[in-house]
This record gives sequence, C-alpha cells and structure tokens, in this order.
Amino acid sequence: MATNEPVYGLVLAGGRSKRMGQDKALLRVGGETQLSRAVHLLEPFVDQVFVSTRVDQQDEPERSKFRQIVDRYQELGPLAGILSAMEEHPDAGWLVLACDLPNVEKLTIRYLLDNRSSRHPFTAYKSSSDGLPEPLCAFYAAGAAAIVKPFADDGIICPRKILMRSDTHLLDQPNPEALDNINTPEDLARTGIKIAS
Repeated sequence: MATNEPVYGLVLAGGRSKRMGQDKALLRVGGETQLSRAVHLLEPFVDQVFVSTRVDQQDEPERSKFRQIVDRYQELGPLAGILSAMEEHPDAGWLVLACDLPNVEKLTIRYLLDNRSSRHPFTAYKSSSDGLPEPLCAFYAAGAAAIVKPFADDGIICPRKILMRSDTHLLDQPNPEALDNINTPEDLARTGIKIAS
C-alpha cells in the first residue's frame, strides 16, 4: 500500500437512525451536533474531510455545511459511503469515522494514524468487547476499493465481515471506551452523556 497517499477523512452520516428514532448526526453533544463534532475532530489529522450522505440528505442544513460525498449505492449501509468515497478519490487513503461515537477523542484518531500499516489495505482497532475489527473508526488505504467492491458484489456488505476476511492490521485501543456507539435511546442512557436534539 502507498505511504505517500493523501489522507482524507470520511464521516459516516448517511444512516437512517431507525433504532434511535431521530437523526443521530443531529444530536448535540457539548453544544455541537455529533456530525459537526466528528468533522472537527478529524480536521487536524487529514488533508480534507468529507461527510457521507444519502441522496435525500444532501440538502439537509447541517450536512450541507460540509463537503459531501453522496452515496452511489443504495441499501449497502455504511459500506455505501465507504465505497463511494474510495471510488470518488481512488488515490487517497481514508480515515473513516462514524458520527455516532460520542466518546471518541483525538488520542484515538492520532494513534490510529500513527500506527497504520503501509503493508496492509486496512488498519482497524480491535473491539474491546469481542476482539473483532472496528470498521467505523479505521483506515482504508488507497486502492482498497479493489478489495471491498468484490465483497459487495457478492452480497457481503458488513464492513466488519470484510475486514475480518481481509488482510487487516489490528490495533489495541488506547481508550477502550472511545468506540462505544449509540444506536438506541437505551444506549444513550447508558453512556450518561447529555445529548440534546
């Protein structure tokens, strides 16, 4: 894998938030939306940051504040955003971050980039709960679309399964709670984080 590739950030914000019952990207943590917080978190570490959106979201006011990459695929979940970004800018490596990680911080981002592998197409953290790859705070090297697309074509659209079945460099998390995500109101309640919509 190339080591002199530009590095772009991709904030995944194209989900439907069905389990949460409201748009997770627009939930506010500490005075800013989760989407805005994720973008600002990545900005110091990458050359450019893009927000992954569905076609029907691109005019939504919060998302329209940022550079967007609109999904080229439907019904692929987060893989639609990842694959669309890699195809739009094939010469870039991608630092992918889900917008629904309220505990993620600079240390986790910096450690991932500092320890990414130049010999592997993917670098990801091991889940603190099951040791499996965490694909939504991970680095996808330039050219990795050639690996991801055949999986999608075969109906394997779970990013975690793709990283599990690929040559992925795995890292221990410096902060085991950083990648706890919130998918439901119950998840939110467990975090103790006060979020306003």
